[in-house]
Amino acid sequence: MCLSAEASFTAAAILMPAGVLSTYRAWQTDRRYLAIAALPFLFGLQQATEGLVWTAGQWGDQDLVTRYSLAYMFFTWLAWPVGAPVSTYFIEHGRRRSLYLFFAIAGGMLGALQYVPYFAHEGWLTTTFLERAVRYQDVNLLDFVVTRETTYGIYAALVTVPFLLSRDRAVKVFGLLVLGVLVVTYTFFAYAYISVFCFGGALMSLYLVAMTLRKPRTGSAMGTV
Repeated sequence: MCLSAEASFTAAAILMPAGVLSTYRAWQTDRRYLAIAALPFLFGLQQATEGLVWTAGQWGDQDLVTRYSLAYMFFTWLAWPVGAPVSTYFIEHGRRRSLYLFFAIAGGMLGALQYVPYFAHEGWLTTTFLERAVRYQDVNLLDFVVTRETTYGIYAALVTVPFLLSRDRAVKVFGLLVLGVLVVTYTFFAYAYISVFCFGGALMSLYLVAMTLRKPRTGSAMGTV
């Protein structure tokens, strides 16, 4: 995120092993939670990617900055709006599952509309290094149709509502934590909102590790996801 390459790499060094541990625990206890237990590992990968963005910037290698920034934005625009509903889909049951599929499809469509044009239009994604932050500035395809605030509102709903609608109280709490990070980011860190939100979400994902480690073994532990 903001701060430095060291902060990003440190976050990655904590989150990736923690994600492996929580995934292993979910495999042992309740495999319906495998996908959501893996989210901290993915957050760690994104933080490692931002560490590489910082490092490439320090080297003055703009080509590498662009490549690593594109990798970072893949998580932002595609992994999270798709991963949030998919990870919750496996926990839920009954008719509610179709709602999570809708969120996943909508997240994929929104993410593709925002992410794919970066490769077709040079200059649609620029990375600026501030004293304690990385600012990702972009042109969104939907800017030509709706306001940026509308796009971000849809995005916020896609990455929070699936958790908030979960029947699992612990998952619902995680949704509230993510929503809190969104509000704080938009209120106080609008100048580098993408980087700050993803870093805050990464820290909140440690809650998922604790949630998974506390889960007792259930009858579905040895079943399929």
